Amino acid sequence: MFASQLTRKIRTFTRSLTSTCRHSNIRRFSTMETSGEVITCKAAVARGPGEPLVVEEIKVDPPKKMEVRMKVLYSSICHTDIDIWKGTNEAQRAFPRILGHEAAGIIESVGEGVTDLKKGDHVIPIFNGECGNCVYCKSEKTNLCETLRVNPMKSVMVNDGKCRFSTMDGKPIYHFLNTSTFTEYTVIDAGCAAKIDPDASLKKMSLLSCCISTGVGAAWNCANVQAGSTVAIFGLGALGLAVAEGSRVRGASTIIGVDINSEKFIKDFINPKDLGTPVHEKIREMTGGGVDYSFECAGNVDVLRESFLSTHDGWGSTVLLGIHPNPRMLPLHPMELFDGRKIIGTVFGDFKGKSQLPHLAQQCINGVLNLDEFITHELPFEKINEAFQLLLDGKSLRCVLKF
Repeated sequence: MFASQLTRKIRTFTRSLTSTCRHSNIRRFSTMETSGEVITCKAAVARGPGEPLVVEEIKVDPPKKMEVRMKVLYSSICHTDIDIWKGTNEAQRAFPRILGHEAAGIIESVGEGVTDLKKGDHVIPIFNGECGNCVYCKSEKTNLCETLRVNPMKSVMVNDGKCRFSTMDGKPIYHFLNTSTFTEYTVIDAGCAAKIDPDASLKKMSLLSCCISTGVGAAWNCANVQAGSTVAIFGLGALGLAVAEGSRVRGASTIIGVDINSEKFIKDFINPKDLGTPVHEKIREMTGGGVDYSFECAGNVDVLRESFLSTHDGWGSTVLLGIHPNPRMLPLHPMELFDGRKIIGTVFGDFKGKSQLPHLAQQCINGVLNLDEFITHELPFEKINEAFQLLLDGKSLRCVLKF
């Protein structure tokens, strides 16, 4: 696993509250009232597919009914941000846009009807929201929400179908994944903000917005990894390593990592490039017939097939976590499911974000999960394009941006 390349010193709470936007008419958050006002601040705006992000001044409207405005203190970069930034899918090309969905910060103001959050609360924005009132939210069988579920195509607010961001000359800037965290201030639905313990490190807690929750939840909630079981993880980015951490906590006896980047290693590691046989054959040989659980974190259908075949027949389970933008279908014959193997997908690790994430955050505070090694780099927000390149080059797990 990568070693941290920068110091771990965290900006104190007092400094966070007194930090200001870089515009002369913006008041200090800790001493001046900004509720109900338009705030001018810095944001990294994606102007077009693949173009470098432009750090510029934007306007952020006050939150409307059942919305909150959040001051972002830390945000990191996920491969999903990069996929949308590339604009490989025509339906995703809503530009200009503010990307970002892994973050942590403080509530600046709340809109009408919001009763469970208030100014000063420490929160994690969540892309897979929880309104708490719909048939989905009331069901114990799913963590999806009828209105606030993850939707990369959505680029406006649910309330009125409009943007809360605009350029200095009044042109709209689109939203992303219910969050849009590459900005000093963002507006999100109240159901997309999970309140956490103010004593928690916001820098570390930012990772719970996506990779940690998704990976750990896949092991705990979806697969329900048992003590003494065997696990194979295909793709050892931050998501795959979060699965490994979740499996370790559950007491898995063997955790096999599969990746073509030999720098991303864990104890039992396989690089497919070093093999003369399919990966699933090697894993079956290592484990006496296959692993109990496999996790596909690469977003590649061929890798998915290897992951599926690496599990033990009769009871093996494969969990799909990787994003598959390619239109190719699953490379499985229906009869292969008659051998007792199962395959299932998970969104946000099956966590109900608003109601269950605070407990996961507390477990991190208590040391149940180790988040330190996931943060491999830390840069000032203005260097966001450098952070993008680190992830594109495979040189970072998570690069945290400081505001």
